[in-house]
Amino acid sequence: MLRFLFTRLALLIPTFIGITISAFAFIRLLPGDPILVMAGERTVSPERHAILMKQFGFDRPLWQQYLEYFGNAVSGDLGRSLVTKRPVFDEFLTLFPATLELSLCAMLFAVILGIPAGSFAAVKRGTPWDQMVMGSALVGFSMPIFWWGLLVIIFFSGILHWTPVSGRISLIYFFPSVTGFMLIDSLLSGQKGAFASALSHLILPTVVLGTIPLAVIARQTRSAMLEVLSEDYVRTARAKGLPYSRVIGIHALRNAMIPVITTIGLQVGTLVAGAILTETIFSWPGIGKWMVDSIFRRDYPSVQGGLLLIAVMVMLVNLIVDVLYGVINPRIRHAR
Repeated sequence: MLRFLFTRLALLIPTFIGITISAFAFIRLLPGDPILVMAGERTVSPERHAILMKQFGFDRPLWQQYLEYFGNAVSGDLGRSLVTKRPVFDEFLTLFPATLELSLCAMLFAVILGIPAGSFAAVKRGTPWDQMVMGSALVGFSMPIFWWGLLVIIFFSGILHWTPVSGRISLIYFFPSVTGFMLIDSLLSGQKGAFASALSHLILPTVVLGTIPLAVIARQTRSAMLEVLSEDYVRTARAKGLPYSRVIGIHALRNAMIPVITTIGLQVGTLVAGAILTETIFSWPGIGKWMVDSIFRRDYPSVQGGLLLIAVMVMLVNLIVDVLYGVINPRIRHAR
């Protein structure tokens, strides 16, 4: 088991180096002078421009800039934002709870609906019910987030007036942040209506962000269930006269959950990528919106640090899922 773990950890080293190169190169491939972008409508003289270029280190060769960035990143120093002057890591920690809350709710939404939907489709294999569920999953997987988000805003917020358009809570509520999770903080505040307001602001972003993972989980559950339902022990359980619901819920679903759990873990990357668009559409103050704003402002340290931290989190989650999969199924770690 230790050999398997060390092998997986060793593979993270070249991945980490590749991520630093990608994060460093991404922002610099965007057109536009970073000094002029940060200056906005203000006029910058050539002398002042040269001073700022030297101050931020943009006048040095790219390989020197990368080596400095890589060395600082390895030591845990992600630099300071060119706009707010705050450490990038501190800004990330401040905004991360908002993204984590949204991602957890989206994953909960996807799991609660995706597993039953996939199981139902497997049991009803070949019927119109199966085709309807899988057709809906295909549509949900293929639907662009930015279009889906605007569509639900127009319908539920613009036409029906059921949910707010953007933000995390109504502006009439104000209380100190204790945990960073608005649902919990609104409950702790004791203000009447605060929790309901936070929950109503969370509904549409959760649905939009959770749609693609929901489709993936439903399709994976159906595939795993179909494979398990053809096993001898399932046929034996049915031949013994066990209730059909017990055969499906205990004997079949429990054994089909191994690949489904792996799929759920691998959806973390999808949630992070989708959060960038979702937070931008709904003005959700998380790391996704922060990253987009930093890109438009050419805030090099924020973009580089944000991309690196997000990628490291995804790597760690995938590593944990990979290791757990090897613990659950020893044949996996021996095969690798």
